[in-house]
Amino acid sequence: MKKLLSIVLVAVLSLTLFVGCGDSSANGNASTTWKIGGIGPITGDASVYGIAVKNGIQIAIDEINEAGGINGVQIEYNFQDDEHNGEKAVNAYNTLKDWGMNILIGNVTTTPCLAVVPLTAEDNMFQLTPSGSSTEIIKSDNVFQVCFTDPNQGVGSAQYIGANALAQKIAVIYNSSDVYSSGIYEKFKEEAANQPFEIVAETSFTDDSKSDFTVQLQQAKDAGAELVFLPIYYQEASMILTQAEAMDFHPLFFGCDGLDGLLTLQGFDTSLAEGVVLLTPFVADAEDERTQAFVSTYMEKYGEVPNQFAADAYDAVYIIKAAIEASGATPEDGYSAICDKLVAAMPTITVDGLTGDGMTWIATGEVSKDPKAMVIENGVYTNFQ
Repeated sequence: MKKLLSIVLVAVLSLTLFVGCGDSSANGNASTTWKIGGIGPITGDASVYGIAVKNGIQIAIDEINEAGGINGVQIEYNFQDDEHNGEKAVNAYNTLKDWGMNILIGNVTTTPCLAVVPLTAEDNMFQLTPSGSSTEIIKSDNVFQVCFTDPNQGVGSAQYIGANALAQKIAVIYNSSDVYSSGIYEKFKEEAANQPFEIVAETSFTDDSKSDFTVQLQQAKDAGAELVFLPIYYQEASMILTQAEAMDFHPLFFGCDGLDGLLTLQGFDTSLAEGVVLLTPFVADAEDERTQAFVSTYMEKYGEVPNQFAADAYDAVYIIKAAIEASGATPEDGYSAICDKLVAAMPTITVDGLTGDGMTWIATGEVSKDPKAMVIENGVYTNFQ
């Protein structure tokens, strides 16, 4: 009899465990809180971007939780370091998934984001990247962007330079091995054909040769370039500015959001960045109440002026909040059902944020908002007039 009872007990326990596992799988790791994960580089060469995103998300989450959460539900937050590396990004995603993440804000930079997108697509995990700008990122239905796409940045830069008659002779220096850089360059070149300026020098570098830019700068100088377009990241831009100074070459340097970080790069002489212009959706010295409050909070918490990446990340949390409220999703739905509801809601919402008023999204994941131009003057970002 004891043996029979033991067999029955084991069978009942096994059935209970089986049913429990089945429910968990069906619910997609259902939770009673919103578990928002973030992934980006908080160490390594691109850490300026990742730290800003991590901080911007934190400020927004703190505000929302203090105000009662999203539909009364609190947010938990877990940010993982990918070191701007695809393999580490995959590991970070798996760590967050094991934690119980039901929404992902990330990745911060394009290459790691491209490594994670297939995983979120397979899992049907909602993914909103604050700053991954390649159009390849949003080929999956579950992924949306807060930032401009690379083509939009390239087209917008060419149109801005032309409309404001900033120069007639343009040189371009870009990273041919980087999706972000080459994507912007291609669209810039295409749109340049419609603008009243001429591209007089086009030179490139790769990730394996990004320390000496004297050849590229000399070609631009010899061609009489009045403006050098830099669709690159701030680390390489800092070396270009330093080497241009040594060559006594002083064109107008014009870039995109990848240049945001120059003023916080350790060891860089920020006086060399005076006059650099970049297109961005956020200007920290804007006088609207929303921007001033964010900048004040950011400086109080982190001791520095926030960049565009922090602002995009802050907006990302409020975009998710708006989509949740519009969709009626709850944490108990599980991440897959949450994803379905948020994907359906995104084209229906309009969000006023730090990086744009009246931001909207199309079903492909692309955001619609207007860029702003800013210039570095006296060591700070100001509106470019």
